[in-house]
Amino acid sequence: MARRGMPGRGKGKGADRAAAKGAAPQGRQGSGRGGRAEREAVSRPVGGGVAELVPDRERPHGWTLLIDDAPQSHVDLDDPTHLAFAYQRRLGHIIDLAAPPLQPLHVLHLGGGAFTLARYTAATRPRSTQQIVELDAPLVQFVRDHLPLDPQARVRVRAADAREGLGRFPDGWADLVIADVFGGARTPAHLTSAEFLGEVSRVLKPGGRYAANLADGPPLAHLRGQVATAAAVFPELALAADPVVWRGRRFGNAVLLASALPLPVAEFTRRVAGDPHPGRVEHGRALTDFTGGAAVVTDAAAKPSPAPPPSVFENP
Repeated sequence: MARRGMPGRGKGKGADRAAAKGAAPQGRQGSGRGGRAEREAVSRPVGGGVAELVPDRERPHGWTLLIDDAPQSHVDLDDPTHLAFAYQRRLGHIIDLAAPPLQPLHVLHLGGGAFTLARYTAATRPRSTQQIVELDAPLVQFVRDHLPLDPQARVRVRAADAREGLGRFPDGWADLVIADVFGGARTPAHLTSAEFLGEVSRVLKPGGRYAANLADGPPLAHLRGQVATAAAVFPELALAADPVVWRGRRFGNAVLLASALPLPVAEFTRRVAGDPHPGRVEHGRALTDFTGGAAVVTDAAAKPSPAPPPSVFENP
């Protein structure tokens, strides 16, 4: 299951859910594009719990995906370039900076959720070839039933474990690999190791980029270990996170960007800093210092990422 991240700053589970369940705008009920008459929420048991799609009261064809009441993702069928969560906007910047505007990409998404980033890529880079690997087959079907992909988008979805699916791709296939994989709110251990990142490197084209949604809280031991592990495989790294996460004051998301070749750090930094929820990007020596000598994670020693505290999804 792909966990789509923590809600934006100042919005917990209750706030997101309350906003999503508000009244639909008048005159825009039921669309035949994944909506239902009177814009009712829909739910279904899936592999990771109970999935629910809740209408966005501010966007006539917007929906929030929740799993066991925790917000996972947001999709606007009218505007797939709209990214509601801060960490998804950071991944959107990475997609934007992966090549000149409109140039098609080969993108592998490990973790599917509501296919938000695949929709974004298809809208901003037409003719891109995309593959989604998502373990939760019932979730995939639920999303397909209610939030169908644009039939013109070249997106294929495979129901498989992320690492197993990754292993099926040929060498040098992807311009970009995006990992956003959580099970029970934790990144599975086998997706945190140097061996896993070695497979990612194999699948990337020369100069291709890897982006990952990571989650951690004080004392940031998991995040430090993931940066150290990525540095053992990729010579170029950058990490974006909210200032309060950097300071170890709150559990939250961090977006890791890695490549064999230099990264567009200055432009990535500018975009992250200009977000409605501004973040900070570290790279180079500052990022090396951040690891504090953390050990490289191997398959033999890998552990899942830490579980978020209950307060992450509560109203502030």
